[in-house]
Amino acid sequence: MPNDEEKESLYLCMGSACHRLGVYEILEKLQALMAAMNLEDRVVLKGHFCLDNCSEGVIIKVRDRHFLNIRPSNVEAMFREEIVPFLLHSDASPEDAPPCACATEATEATP
Repeated sequence: MPNDEEKESLYLCMGSACHRLGVYEILEKLQALMAAMNLEDRVVLKGHFCLDNCSEGVIIKVRDRHFLNIRPSNVEAMFREEIVPFLLHSDASPEDAPPCACATEATEATP
């Protein structure tokens, strides 16, 4: 099994604004999704104090891409439809990522 440094990092914003928006429920759902999809050997989920887009809802960061407005109600769809495809394209740059399928619910932003 690879160690965490060899895995792709998925950062979940855990700041106070995200706390109020249900980040702990999102965290539980992400952990369950990663287990169900057998991703623990490839991806490590890490908390991040703040990803600096507090007005954009809960944020998940993979490499240089931010997935915005993650909510308990949409985290499963976002993870399966957008985040996992991006994660599995390990050679892809953020510009090569698949476009966001639901621009009104989650959008891409660069810092």
